[in-house]
Amino acid sequence: MSRTIVSLWFPTFAIDRWNRIAARPGETENTSRPVVLVTETAHGPVIDAVSPEAGEAGARAGMRLADARMLAPQLLAVPSDHEGNQRGLEKLAAAAQRWGPWSMVDGGDAVLLDASGSAHLFGGEAAMLAGIEARFASQGYHCRAASAPNGGAAWALSHYGMHRAVVNLEADLPAVLAPLPVASLRLNADTGLLLVRLGLKTIGELMAVPRDSLARRFRNRRSAEANPLTRLDQMLGRAHEPLVPLVERLSFAAERRLAEPVLHLDLLKRVVGDLAIDLARRLENDKQGARRLVLRLWRVDGDHTSRTLELASPSRNPGHIMRLFEERLEGIDAGFGIDQARLIATWAEPLGCVQDTLDTPDKPGTSLPVLVDRLVTRLGRDRVTRLRPCKSHWPELSQQAAPPDRVPPLVQCDPGFSQRPLKLLARPEPIAVIYATPEGLPRRFRWRGGLYVIAKAEGPERIAPEWWRQRANARLRDYYRIEDETGRRYWIYRYGLIEDGRGGPPDWYMHGFFA
Repeated sequence: MSRTIVSLWFPTFAIDRWNRIAARPGETENTSRPVVLVTETAHGPVIDAVSPEAGEAGARAGMRLADARMLAPQLLAVPSDHEGNQRGLEKLAAAAQRWGPWSMVDGGDAVLLDASGSAHLFGGEAAMLAGIEARFASQGYHCRAASAPNGGAAWALSHYGMHRAVVNLEADLPAVLAPLPVASLRLNADTGLLLVRLGLKTIGELMAVPRDSLARRFRNRRSAEANPLTRLDQMLGRAHEPLVPLVERLSFAAERRLAEPVLHLDLLKRVVGDLAIDLARRLENDKQGARRLVLRLWRVDGDHTSRTLELASPSRNPGHIMRLFEERLEGIDAGFGIDQARLIATWAEPLGCVQDTLDTPDKPGTSLPVLVDRLVTRLGRDRVTRLRPCKSHWPELSQQAAPPDRVPPLVQCDPGFSQRPLKLLARPEPIAVIYATPEGLPRRFRWRGGLYVIAKAEGPERIAPEWWRQRANARLRDYYRIEDETGRRYWIYRYGLIEDGRGGPPDWYMHGFFA
């Protein structure tokens, strides 16, 4: 039996995936505008993918966003999600295994599928290819499929051959592949350009060149992407090309099929508690901890609902998991009863077992990850954040809000950082200086309608402008720690110096408070 490799090419995968996300309720607005996906580079945003509307307006992949907006000012630029696209393509590769025993991701927009011996189950190869394209089209993905005895030939036919091309025998490959351009060899840009300059524009013209001449011309190019002779042998089946199947790791899950439907919340909580115990045992066997949990409930009438939890740190504590789900179970419509429940750990991380020593003291209170999980469950993920340090001299730019499950990196703080206040204003607010000392430090100032008299002052701490980010006329800051007559302490700064040549008289601002 001959081998059958199917190549599935998704030419507009990135924009198709974005359209699926944009179609979700509440995800984005104004999706009728022409959309381009861009990546930030040293020369500005560069377009990776364009929607059909943006293509009609003149935008093209590889074009700079500034140039495209000269043609179409109404373009909606969205940052490309390269990691998400890769994960999405892996999911499509796993879904393609319904037509064959294994599959793999081939580049950033294609999937190779081994369908040897399975085409007759779907009405033949031509019917199978049509079914594959229709299946993915129903999910919003444009797909071109082709089959051949090896991966290189299948890839070339799906990208440059006839629609749904099928080749069963390797002896037929030279005649079928001859009209295709040399770009179908999957060569790098330099080698492809060199072949075109030599007048070799098709596979047939390349096969007509004596083999010894090609071997001498490309003898120093050892990689397959740079040697057209190697790629040609792989495409014609003369050389073996290693293919690495995608191994899908199954999620940890626990399931209950109930003999009697559950109608009451108390019984449902008991079922979820049993699922948490079973899932914890499976996670412990593999030394894993759950980070994302999905609870799926099926009703007697066939309808289903789900609840999702994300944990701040890996955990397999069934009591903790159950307490988090208790608040999410409120409001579930059981209908005529729930007869099936499944708890899945869709995201798991390594979590080893650590045994406490006999002299380990008891730790009262609630741990930080458990507290974060409870706050996220009760308040919502968007309302709980943690701060992560950033590389910036300016205090307001030295930290940014991050999701609660993202642990901030450990950094070595500046010695003067401990002398800064923990509470900063969202934006520095100007203060009106009423009386200043000869050195320029205010003795009295007015802020938010109140009059403040400075009793003590310490400083300054000078922070120079970030010349690589700011304009050339940016002014420096002199920060002072001050205390008023009532004992309250503030953090103020002077913006600029007298006669520094970068503006008028210095301005004063309130930036923070000390405890």
